[in-house]
Amino acid sequence: MSGLALAASGALAVPTVTSAAAVGYPVVHPAVADYSQVSTGTTPPTPAQCASAGRRCFSPQGIRAAYNLGPLYANGFDGRGQTIAIFDSYGSDTMAHDLHVFDQAFGVNAMCGEEGVACQPGMPTFSELHVQGDPGTTAPPSTSRGTGQESKAAWALEVALDVETAHAMAPGANILLVSTPTAETLGVQGLPALMNAEQYVVDHHLANVISQSFASAEGALASSQSIEPLRHAFKSAALNGVTVLGSSGDNGTAGSVKTPVKSGGSTLPYPSVEWPASDPLVTGVGGTFLCTDPGATAGRTVDSTDNPAACRTNVGAAEVGWSGSGGGFSQVFDKPGYQSALPAGSTAIGARRGVPDVALQASPGTGALVYLSLPPDGSSGLKCGATPCSTGWYDIGGTSLSCPQWAGLVSIADQINGGGLGQINPALYKLATDPAAYAADFDDVTLGNNTTDPTVPGYSATTGWDPITGLGTPNAAKLLPDLVSAAHAG
Repeated sequence: MSGLALAASGALAVPTVTSAAAVGYPVVHPAVADYSQVSTGTTPPTPAQCASAGRRCFSPQGIRAAYNLGPLYANGFDGRGQTIAIFDSYGSDTMAHDLHVFDQAFGVNAMCGEEGVACQPGMPTFSELHVQGDPGTTAPPSTSRGTGQESKAAWALEVALDVETAHAMAPGANILLVSTPTAETLGVQGLPALMNAEQYVVDHHLANVISQSFASAEGALASSQSIEPLRHAFKSAALNGVTVLGSSGDNGTAGSVKTPVKSGGSTLPYPSVEWPASDPLVTGVGGTFLCTDPGATAGRTVDSTDNPAACRTNVGAAEVGWSGSGGGFSQVFDKPGYQSALPAGSTAIGARRGVPDVALQASPGTGALVYLSLPPDGSSGLKCGATPCSTGWYDIGGTSLSCPQWAGLVSIADQINGGGLGQINPALYKLATDPAAYAADFDDVTLGNNTTDPTVPGYSATTGWDPITGLGTPNAAKLLPDLVSAAHAG
């Protein structure tokens, strides 16, 4: 499908698709693992400023070089004509402005819809859709954790990360930010509201790629049956040529119940994976430490001298499986047919769905630079250490970073294809089982472990597929054209 510029003023009431009001769903949380404010002002921080914060900060150019996007851009493939829908709770009132600052700072293509940018024919668009859910439902006041200003500010940070990094990866693609008014449960809130919003976008053909940087441990849901009513949008997406991606989570194999453990929640006593990334209809995206030169503009130059320790201790490795990368085996979904054959040397997948499918940079220590506006009086509630965070540049990590960047890659593949590819997992695994294609298309990550809680066993990265980085990370210039060919080969 071609991209659609959607000018949404105010909020849109979307009828509820499911009868999920009687089900108690967990609080959905953004998959931002860690962030650090590196500088203020509109000028991006220097490498020295990043180093002083213990970070290796990647600009868009450094990320593109690491994943070999240059040849695609040179041939006019940058996602143009395609639309990425990004789903987040609350949204952000400053996103258009922040995106403009980001574009100006790094020389990324400006988007129609940014603050002060005049629309020109053929420009990619940034637009927002605010979805209110069922107009006939009045939710009672919530007493759940995570409803205050700090939670909303965390989602604003998530929004900035999602929008800016997806745009940086696919500067020609349209971006549609879809927000719901709360992250709470209350039956018709939280996860059901987000799924109903996705259903609306699919039904109205507003996007051909969906990025979900939110997650909840499978075990935090009441039962496997409680997930099924939420899957309607994924089923519709598969039938309508829409690719759905999801962050695999930032706690390794340690799933939490109700709220994140650091906020008072409890840890599940077994290795856990997170939904929606665990859904067979979703491409689950895990994460790595990206140990390359963040200032490179072309070529994948390994740099083992800089932070974090995982890069310094794995000399010569371009990427190491990130310790926080969510991964393992589903307690809910059986192994899909596309995971029946894996590259040689892979971790075996038994009877259950293995997570993730692919990976990209996610470690906070090798994160991406994002610009965010915050109130000058510190009223956002977002803390940077002991003090309130302020407007400026943040280095952010988490599978919230890897997922929207992969969405950008898929939009480029859609452009090559001339329209949405739909579910890409069968094609990804088909390529991976061809030794020559796998070696050319993927960077196999064989180092790392995702044990974050010593009481919950994690997994080690292996040759081929593993429960940290999936099939690995993309050599984009090779993978994306091959992905289109494999999708058509059936």
